[in-house]
Amino acid sequence: MKLHAEVRRLIETGPLAHLVTLNADGSPQVTLVWIGLDGDTVVSGHLYKHHKLTNIERDPRVAISLEADTKSDWGLSEYVVLYGTAKIHAGGAPALLSRLSKVYMGQDAIFPPMPDPPPGFITRVEVDRIAGVGPWTGRPV
Repeated sequence: MKLHAEVRRLIETGPLAHLVTLNADGSPQVTLVWIGLDGDTVVSGHLYKHHKLTNIERDPRVAISLEADTKSDWGLSEYVVLYGTAKIHAGGAPALLSRLSKVYMGQDAIFPPMPDPPPGFITRVEVDRIAGVGPWTGRPV
């Protein structure tokens, strides 16, 4: 799916993203992640194989929510929820995290803060559906 220009702009400003994956029992698991874009694909980097990655390997359905710092015409806080399918790719996490650290921590940030970080993993999310409150919905609320 092609992402709305305002969704792209929001992602590029660096809001913390709430990544929702599904536990084995079907319950939700939520974690905060840094995200960026590779075309219309949402990407995040992970140095280690945490619970969210094992959840994605088992069930690739995910949701990502982001809060904007803007208000709708009705005065509601704007936010976007991206629903999609995630794939995990081995390697490349340090370079992606270094790029994202400039957005999330500042231009002088050095991340990962270690001399020889592990290759880690990159999660790539293909967005299937967009919801929320904002210009990306086409509704005035």
